[in-house]
Amino acid sequence: MAHPELPVTEPDFSVTDRSFPEFPAGFFFGAATASYQIEGAHDEDGRGPSIWDTYCREPGRVAGGATGDVACDHYHRYREDVGLLRNLGVDSYRFSVAWPRVQPDGKGSANAAGLDFYDRLVDELLASGISPAATLYHWDLPQALEDRGGWRVRETAERFGEYTALVVDRLGDRVGRWITLNEPFCSAFIGYAAGAHAPGAREGRGALAAAHHLLVGHGLAVRALREAGAREVGVTLNPDRLLPATESAADLAAVRRVRTLHNDVWLDPLFAGRYPENEAETWGEPAANPSYRLDGDLHLIGAPLDFVGINYYRPITVADAPYRDPDPATRTATDIRAVETWREDVRHTTMGWPVVPHTFTDLLVDLDRRYPGLPPLLITENGSAEADEVDADGRVRDTDRVEYLRGHLEALAAAIRAGVDVRGYYVWSLLDNFEWARGYDQRFGIVRVDYETQRRTPKDSYRWYQGLIAAHRGRTGVS
Repeated sequence: MAHPELPVTEPDFSVTDRSFPEFPAGFFFGAATASYQIEGAHDEDGRGPSIWDTYCREPGRVAGGATGDVACDHYHRYREDVGLLRNLGVDSYRFSVAWPRVQPDGKGSANAAGLDFYDRLVDELLASGISPAATLYHWDLPQALEDRGGWRVRETAERFGEYTALVVDRLGDRVGRWITLNEPFCSAFIGYAAGAHAPGAREGRGALAAAHHLLVGHGLAVRALREAGAREVGVTLNPDRLLPATESAADLAAVRRVRTLHNDVWLDPLFAGRYPENEAETWGEPAANPSYRLDGDLHLIGAPLDFVGINYYRPITVADAPYRDPDPATRTATDIRAVETWREDVRHTTMGWPVVPHTFTDLLVDLDRRYPGLPPLLITENGSAEADEVDADGRVRDTDRVEYLRGHLEALAAAIRAGVDVRGYYVWSLLDNFEWARGYDQRFGIVRVDYETQRRTPKDSYRWYQGLIAAHRGRTGVS
């Protein structure tokens, strides 16, 4: 298959001192994206509306009234983007499948034209020597399923298992690595409790039911993948490194509650065979008598996995706080008497996130000790939004991103030296893209996208990462 002609971008060592973090032989490097954030083509080839299409059209929801209708136009430009990956030298590319492309109404037979796109993408990756890693759910739920209750109801989990079977039937002969869910914390609690992501709900019990049904959907997807003979099956979580604002009993208790919300809801059922022990302390009445939990669910949820994906960006410093809503009947699942506090002692990205690389090591070591027998880890997202500088000659200087990546990859290497079994790393993200409720005002890419012309420009961070990959291969003798 012919490839589009692209100028070769050589590693530029003027952005680094040539010293790169070292990783063991067999460790792989990749880049990641997500369907709604880059694909565009929102109404082409039979794709149905997703909850994000709906959310973006509600006034005041997304910065600047932005939508993912066009985004990075990856649907039409995927061959150019695979060329960027090939030039970068990555071993693997993590993308997500848009459920509304496959099942416009969230049920029934597959939309062949929608799956054709992923066929073309996977074939292009393989022709370029890049291993595809497919995420089945990165937040773009078919709107038709939300209209029937969304993740609050078990039907959505059942439909997710059926959708998984359709995708793996079409792509499973070429895709070896599968991720069921991306960051279910965001789907359940930012989408159904905080109201800051689609579908924009602000609920207590409904959000807790959504969290459980996401896990059930994961279990059903794992079953479908195993039945189809999938080689590597995992899930991607975003556990947080949580720090108390002070050592007071109140702040330490607040950290416990936030750990339940952010981490234990997912990790305990998946890897410890139990529901979190601090549910009552964290939520009170909304967590009582969870009728949505059925016998056998923990067994289904806890099916063995081949890896766990970890997305990590920053630590969270937590302080005790009063309830925002004094009425338990209307209180949301994120109103748990805790607030995130600002750190004055460190740099922050343009997202307002503190840059503290050693907390990445701390998190990974803590997970390894807290959950004995945890499957091998893959870092499925890590990166930063920064204020890039574009020179008159078009060069994109993103020194802060280079230093962020260097610091976090050094922290990752330290965790591996401490005995944590981490097998690979995907940078977030290949491209600047639609950043959810932030619209297009945050840039995470190592490739700059001019959204008016769709021109792609590799940044200094692209060249730095390219150099890291080349140096790793040189050290370990990988061809």
